[in-house]
Amino acid sequence: MTLEATVSIGWVNTVIAAAQRLAVDADTLLAAAGIPEPVSAQERWPIDDITRLWHAAERCTGDPGFGLKVGAEFTPMSISGVGFALQSAATLREAIVMVQRFQRLISDGGRFQILAGNTATWLVYHPRQGKLAFSPHQIEAVLAAVVGFASWVTGTRMQPSRVQFSQPRLGPMHGYQAVFNCPVEFEQAFSGVLIENAVLDRPLPQADPQLAQVHERYTTARLAALSMNSASAPELRRWLNARLGPVLPRRAEAAKALGISQRTLARRLQEQGQTFDALLDDVRREKALQAVTDPSTPLPEIAEALGFAEVSTFYRAFRRWTGSPPVRWRKRRSGAFKPATP
Repeated sequence: MTLEATVSIGWVNTVIAAAQRLAVDADTLLAAAGIPEPVSAQERWPIDDITRLWHAAERCTGDPGFGLKVGAEFTPMSISGVGFALQSAATLREAIVMVQRFQRLISDGGRFQILAGNTATWLVYHPRQGKLAFSPHQIEAVLAAVVGFASWVTGTRMQPSRVQFSQPRLGPMHGYQAVFNCPVEFEQAFSGVLIENAVLDRPLPQADPQLAQVHERYTTARLAALSMNSASAPELRRWLNARLGPVLPRRAEAAKALGISQRTLARRLQEQGQTFDALLDDVRREKALQAVTDPSTPLPEIAEALGFAEVSTFYRAFRRWTGSPPVRWRKRRSGAFKPATP
C-alpha cells in the first residue's frame, strides 16, 4: 500500500481520451481541473488529482453517462503490463484474483473483494478516496471496466447476473442496460458485479501458462519497485504534514499504512539518509514557524496543535529550531514586517 493513494497514468489517459471523444480537449480539461503541468506529466497521479479530473470532465462534457463511457472503452492496453498478465490467465476467476494482487499498479484508490456463492460470485468494489469525495462517475467507470475487460478476455459479450451501485442513478436507464446488459440497481449496500461461477471458471481462449509466468514475473517486479518507492521521504513528509495534530502520528501507523514492518520502514528511510523522528521534527518545525508568525494565535494553542503536552516543551523545541524563544522570535518577525511610518 501507499501513504497517499495514487493512480497510474494509463487510467488517467483513459479518462482524458473519453473526454476528447466528447469534444473536450486535454488542455481544457486539465485547466478546468486545476492540474498543473508538472503533475500531468507524472507516471502516477495523487488520488485527489484524478478526482479533480473526474469532476472537471463531468462539468465539461455535461454527459450523465460519462463514467459508463470511460469504463466501456477500457482495454487491457490501458494498464499495459498488468493487462498482458491478465489476458494469459487460465480463467476469468484467476484473472480477477490477479487484479486483486496487482491492483496497486493500476490504482490504489480502491480495492476489489470477492464474495463467492454456490452458483455466482460478487465482485465488490471498495473505493479509497483521498480528501476529496469521489465523483460517482468514477465508481460507474470501474464496474463498466470490469464488464468490458471480462468481455475482451473471454471473447464474448459479458452478461453479469446483476450489477448494483451504492449511489443513486446518474443517467437514463438505457445507458446502463447498453453497458451491463442485465438488471441494475441503485442505492444498495455496496457497489459490485454478480457473475455466474460457470462463467468465472470457464477456460479462457487466450490462456497460456508459460506466457502467464513471464508476465507475472515482470508484473511482480514492477509491484516490488512501486512498494520500494512508496516509502520515500517526500511521501512520508506529506503524510506527516497532513496528520500532524494534538495526537502525533506514530511510526507504527505509517508502517501499517504502507503494509510493511517498522523495521523495514526504518531501513528504507535510512537508505535515504532520513529517520521517522527527524522527518516528524522537521514538519513540526515548519508548522511552528508558520504559526508563530501570526501574532493572533496564542502560543499555548500552537503548542497543543503541534502535539506538545506542555508549553515549556514547545518553548525548548522552538529554541532548538531557531536559537530564540517563540515570544522573542515573534516580536522580531512582527517588527520586520511593520510598515514604515512616513
